[in-house]
Amino acid sequence: MKKPHVVVLGAGFGGLECCRHLSEEDVNITLVDRQNHHLFQPLLYQVATCGLSMPDIAKPIRSIFTRKKNLSILMQEVESIDLDQKKVTLSTQELNYDYLVIALGAVTGYFGNDQWAEFAPGLKSLDDAARIRREILYAFERAEVVDDPTEHQRLLNIVVVGGGPTGVELAGAFAELTNHVMAEDFQKINPREARVILIEAAPKILGMFPEPLPQQAYDQLRALGVEIRLNTPVKDIRKYTVELEDETIEAANIIWAAGVQAEPITRDLSIEKDRGGRIIVEKDCSVPKYPEVFAIGDIASMTDARNTKVPGVSPGAIQMGSHVAGIINRETGDEHPFPSGTRSHFVYWDKGSMATIGRSAAVASVAGLKMSGFIAWVLWLAVHLLFLVGFKNKTSVLLQWFYAYVRYRRGARIITGLEKLAHSN
Repeated sequence: MKKPHVVVLGAGFGGLECCRHLSEEDVNITLVDRQNHHLFQPLLYQVATCGLSMPDIAKPIRSIFTRKKNLSILMQEVESIDLDQKKVTLSTQELNYDYLVIALGAVTGYFGNDQWAEFAPGLKSLDDAARIRREILYAFERAEVVDDPTEHQRLLNIVVVGGGPTGVELAGAFAELTNHVMAEDFQKINPREARVILIEAAPKILGMFPEPLPQQAYDQLRALGVEIRLNTPVKDIRKYTVELEDETIEAANIIWAAGVQAEPITRDLSIEKDRGGRIIVEKDCSVPKYPEVFAIGDIASMTDARNTKVPGVSPGAIQMGSHVAGIINRETGDEHPFPSGTRSHFVYWDKGSMATIGRSAAVASVAGLKMSGFIAWVLWLAVHLLFLVGFKNKTSVLLQWFYAYVRYRRGARIITGLEKLAHSN
């Protein structure tokens, strides 16, 4: 008897966890991703700010599933999904499925101002992180050889738009990079003269965190020298320019960390979606009217069995991936299938929220406990090491973090891709 075919789109946290838990005896699995690696996105900002190198936070998908014999991996782009025909069209082939798990994640969202993407890159991939790191380092090298004081300051200015965890972590890391890591590296310029400016439209940063953590994060960023603009929506972004309501900031580097939206593939699906394009799913993570199709992670808009809105964070995606795998295993296996028409509902376990700000500086809310400073930073470090894929990655990251902590040194400061910089300038 032919085994049911499960197609999993996306090798992020949700897709990976689903594949790990799918039975080897009862199903055949095809995992599709446009990249050949699983990316630990919470540490992308460390690559962008020269703290870690790319292999430290990424692992080849094939090496993760070396021993899973019922799983095939395709490095392909998903071009379309036909839910009625149970078919996925890839860049070079088509796949038919019995079960489909959509775990394609999210992309940077500009709230309808997609033209800003050219001048203010987001941070969702290794390519994004490499671009940001390259352009930050190159701006300081250019500042070393220019004489015009206005151009000199523009090259040293860094603007981060968005006061969520990614924006806060980027701003803090950039402040440490300029104030400590590169402080003695140049002869003509003083990197401490760089301005790191964090812009947030809301009244506070880290608005999803409980009080008093947003204020504590604000104070820690200010102590690092970050300039923070609250209640300040962006009016326009042009090349090297951020226009606010009553201020225009010139900066060689502008990074967008203010919003995300679902992968554009969802636009062509005739199913219910939220304003960000996320697929609104049932309590079991399935797509309404298509019980064989599931959406998990950032691409899903999910309210769990306890009416809790599942946030777009890695623990949520991991838990959803495990839950969906459990449903498929029970429906395709011989033991204890669900009674007809019933499935277990997903319940999200909130493991807390945390954001790092700098050396010995972080905020965390875990199990009702609110922490800031060194204790929160140690907890943040431990949690992120725990979730890294592969012992080599954990060892490398731990050693680099220890070295950076003791010596204020970051080794991942090589500039590559100069031809791209020359083309953009």
